[in-house]
Amino acid sequence: MLKDYYWYWLCNIKGIGIKKRRQLLDVFNEPECIYKTDEKLLSKVKQLSEKDVKNIILSKTDRSIYDDFISLGNKGIKLTYPGKNDYPERLMNIYDYPHLIYYKGTLPSGNLPSVSIVGSRQNTSYGRSVASYLSEFYGRMGIQVISGLALGIDTSAHKGAVKGGGYTCGVLGCGIDICYPRENIELYTYMCEHGCVMSEYPPGTTPLSGQFPMRNRIISGLSDVVIVVEARKKSGSLITADQALEQNRDVYAVPGRIGDSLSEGCNELIKMGAGIITKPEDILDNERVNYLIKNTLKKGMDKIQKDDITINPEEKNRDFGVATKKDMLYSSLDLYPMSLNTLIEKTKLSLGEISEILVQLELEGLVSEVSRNCYARVYQ
Repeated sequence: MLKDYYWYWLCNIKGIGIKKRRQLLDVFNEPECIYKTDEKLLSKVKQLSEKDVKNIILSKTDRSIYDDFISLGNKGIKLTYPGKNDYPERLMNIYDYPHLIYYKGTLPSGNLPSVSIVGSRQNTSYGRSVASYLSEFYGRMGIQVISGLALGIDTSAHKGAVKGGGYTCGVLGCGIDICYPRENIELYTYMCEHGCVMSEYPPGTTPLSGQFPMRNRIISGLSDVVIVVEARKKSGSLITADQALEQNRDVYAVPGRIGDSLSEGCNELIKMGAGIITKPEDILDNERVNYLIKNTLKKGMDKIQKDDITINPEEKNRDFGVATKKDMLYSSLDLYPMSLNTLIEKTKLSLGEISEILVQLELEGLVSEVSRNCYARVYQ
């Protein structure tokens, strides 16, 4: 309890950010030593200004820091830090690891493979379907899915893992007690109880744009592999990919159509050497993932085969007991939108027959009209 407080205190001193905390820890090793150090010794730390030293001294008698620390338990918020037995092992292998993590739920296991799936908040139904498909597959397999709980691709990734009965963790760019975006409150609540939601920002910290690139290093740091589904040329997802490469993580990208703005980022990553992912097993090229699967997730692999969860989403939903024409039309559809003219050409069915079948498939939740007269499979 006392050690927890020393870490909490160090990470909540006004004006002392991650760089200065790192310098203090390099000199004094432990927060407790910093706390017990007098002003004279603190003044000898070259990187600290006179104002920094004053803030550290004043913080020791700041009752509000202690009160906020005590309130964490009342809010169901747990914390961890380097050296504590539950601190994620993977994060210790990155340079700028967070000094304090606030979390609800259960932290990711270091003994299980972990994949982050990220992408644009502005996305297509195809991108959401791919993210959901991949993460559901990984969830069923027992692979941990990490993302940022943002709208779009992140949300689909989390929901897919939940649908697959797997574990998923969301890294926030705001305080752990704030659900952002608010639309994800149901998912947030579920993950707090059955997965994990974490943040390096103190409770009450509002979501500001500058905080999200910082949290991205944690998303990639918690992962063995980073998968980018859809991203523009300049986007937070590419920041995550860059940080993953700096952290010696493998990066995969879902290839997209030339000329589509949401494909530009992924296609650029592939040109720069990122792996191409077209099916879930592509990540087995990663040595650590392969090792952990062979040693800890063999049961998960057996479950995949037993449940007949196939690789191609076109194969996954075959057993619907549908009529031949309906089956023919459904099998012709893909995750990418297809026009009525293309469907007529592929199936050789009449416009009337196709329209009638599409209505049935829409009512069953298997197909959606993503734009006027363009249809795609639903996989969410």
